[in-house]
Amino acid sequence: MKYPILLPNIFNYPFTYESDLDLKIGEYVSVPFGKNKLTGVVWDKLEDNEQKKFKLKKVFKKLQVKPLKKTTINFLNWFSEYNIIPKGMALKLILLSNNAIEDNIKNNFQVFESNIKNNSIKLSEDQKKSLKEMVVLKNKFRVHVLQGTTGSGKTFVYFEALKSIIQKGFQGLILLPEIGLTGQFQQKFVEYFGFNPAVWHSGISKKKKEIIWNGISNGKIQVIIGARSSLFLPFKKLGIIIVDEEHDQSFKQDEGITYNARDMAIARASFENIPINLITAVPSVETYENIKKGKYSLSRLNQRYQNASLPNYEIINLNNSKLEKQSWLSNEIIKKVNSHLEKKDQVLFFLNRRGFSPHVLCNKCYTSFSCPNCSINLVYHKNKGNLLCHYCGYKSHLKRDCSKEGNCEFIFSGPGVERISDEVKRKFPDKKIEIFSSDTMNKKDSMDKLDKIIKNETNILVGTQLISKGFHFPSLNCIVVVDIDLSSQGHDLRGAEKNLQLYHQLSGRAGRTGKPATVYFQTYNHDTKMIDDITNKNPDIFLERELEIRKKNKLPPFQRFISLILTGENEHKLETEALGFKNFIETKIEGKVLGPVNAPIFRLKRKFRVRLLIRGIKSMKVQNSIAKIIPNYKFAAGIKLSVDVDPINFN
Repeated sequence: MKYPILLPNIFNYPFTYESDLDLKIGEYVSVPFGKNKLTGVVWDKLEDNEQKKFKLKKVFKKLQVKPLKKTTINFLNWFSEYNIIPKGMALKLILLSNNAIEDNIKNNFQVFESNIKNNSIKLSEDQKKSLKEMVVLKNKFRVHVLQGTTGSGKTFVYFEALKSIIQKGFQGLILLPEIGLTGQFQQKFVEYFGFNPAVWHSGISKKKKEIIWNGISNGKIQVIIGARSSLFLPFKKLGIIIVDEEHDQSFKQDEGITYNARDMAIARASFENIPINLITAVPSVETYENIKKGKYSLSRLNQRYQNASLPNYEIINLNNSKLEKQSWLSNEIIKKVNSHLEKKDQVLFFLNRRGFSPHVLCNKCYTSFSCPNCSINLVYHKNKGNLLCHYCGYKSHLKRDCSKEGNCEFIFSGPGVERISDEVKRKFPDKKIEIFSSDTMNKKDSMDKLDKIIKNETNILVGTQLISKGFHFPSLNCIVVVDIDLSSQGHDLRGAEKNLQLYHQLSGRAGRTGKPATVYFQTYNHDTKMIDDITNKNPDIFLERELEIRKKNKLPPFQRFISLILTGENEHKLETEALGFKNFIETKIEGKVLGPVNAPIFRLKRKFRVRLLIRGIKSMKVQNSIAKIIPNYKFAAGIKLSVDVDPINFN
């Protein structure tokens, strides 16, 4: 008998195989493919092979693994169509590797046993009201938004909602935007529930992934806390999805298979016919628009947990407080910080720039040190003693032979967190200081560092945006934004939205236990609209205005954007190809083709980049028309195309 078998590869259709076995849709099989043996899944439709004349290969065997559910197959088919991704690549997101699931692990699930303890946490009246609104129609698909100011106890509310679901024997998925959040979050989860959830992200070992994958597939594991990829686990009986910090841009997968995990989570919940809850302090513009339309329900938590007050905002006008040479901290802010330290407050200096300096040049020959592979500056990391490209990972020593004579004399233009840390150490020599960034908090000792911060054994933090993402520091009552003027919107159409969300989240780290707290903004432009938006405690005012701007200019969420990026090693050849491709597609698709233009980062990993942008109505017709056209265009040798539906970044 003939069977359609989808394989984890670049093809958009299943292959036809023969088998004497009685195979059902969703069952896993081992099949020959070329000289290899692959794991595939019995799919729902045979390939269209009427014109093909070849001998069919036979299925090797059926694997003893729980079949993939029909709802999951439907979701993957839709996911492939929406994101213009081959179905085989969508399946690859489900599988651990080409043959990882052949070994069915039958034990080791006991570590994830979900025996819920009785907890003594009492919800406020606002929390109880939000919980009641959250669990309405709990066994059917609906999207509910829980919006609450930072520190309002949103986590406890959705923990209660999750508990009611898993007590009925269903599985729950909590999506987090950053791997770095899982450690502290897992601890909070254990304190509340009394058992360990399964944690899923790229840093988990292959063996542990196999255990979790099988545990999810057969229903032995009930709760997953994970990053984007956890959305594609083969849940047996998924009952609820929770997307924490739904506004966070990290939910967008920008490389390889591109997708927005928040949006795909909503889609999967729809196919599973289960509730999904979006958790946020400041909703994304897209979510806010769906709330206004009535597509999403909403509940709010306006008061902080245990009535802790929100931090105050104070503007430090640098026009009135001159900075010393090679200094970024005013005398006024030093006095303010000393006052907080005397009260045993923890202090954070915030600057969203990694490393020591983002721009290095020679004082003699005026050479600027840029990446040889990418069209961006190399960042000097003093702690590592090298220049680093944050895009391709290129490293180089700082020492250079000068074209004038001898060695280069380096000038460091602009600060990064390392440079601010050096200044902080000079100003506060007797204090314990820690840099909080992805360079320092993704190491083996990061949990020890985090523990010392929580216990207030670290007096001063110097951090990037990582610190704004869900961490709880009880003694943090003073935040200094070193240079708010650096938060430029540039070429990013979502720049204003990102800034608002970032600084609201950042401000929310302060004053969470009831002590008075203050956020200080150092600026030369104290009367800007951006600062007004950030310091306004009602983000809806900004969101309403942003929606008006987006609608007027035909921007998302009112129209669909699809980014087509062409890459190649030959600049002239690439530009010629981009124009030819535009001419080929612009009369055949459902939408307007903008460009081609050079991408802001024109060269990346030794490849030149040119962008076309398609703008059209919010309809699958746009994706369908592109999917039909692309296979009919033959690109010149060395030219590659990547497609990004609903792009977040435009670098």
